[in-house]
Amino acid sequence: MNSIPPPAVAAVVPAAPRDRALMEAAQNLEAAFLSEMLQSAGLGKTSESFGGGAGEEQFGSFLVSEQAKHIVKGGGIGLAQSLYEALKEQAHDT
Repeated sequence: MNSIPPPAVAAVVPAAPRDRALMEAAQNLEAAFLSEMLQSAGLGKTSESFGGGAGEEQFGSFLVSEQAKHIVKGGGIGLAQSLYEALKEQAHDT
């Protein structure tokens, strides 16, 4: 089975510890946003016929959250970079 490699993503890796912390915060915000969007789109909802019951309903949000984190790791939608730039600008102005 042939698999398609993921696209190359030019991620900016900040050098300074403070900038790395800002990037991590921006990525966490993007992951939270994506998690909410994926849940709104119906990802993680239990199936009607052969669902996993109460356990699936309770822990489905964890799966969606991890999927959102992997989307961000793979390059995301660009929101983290925008948030990082805004946070960095605000941090350097204070």
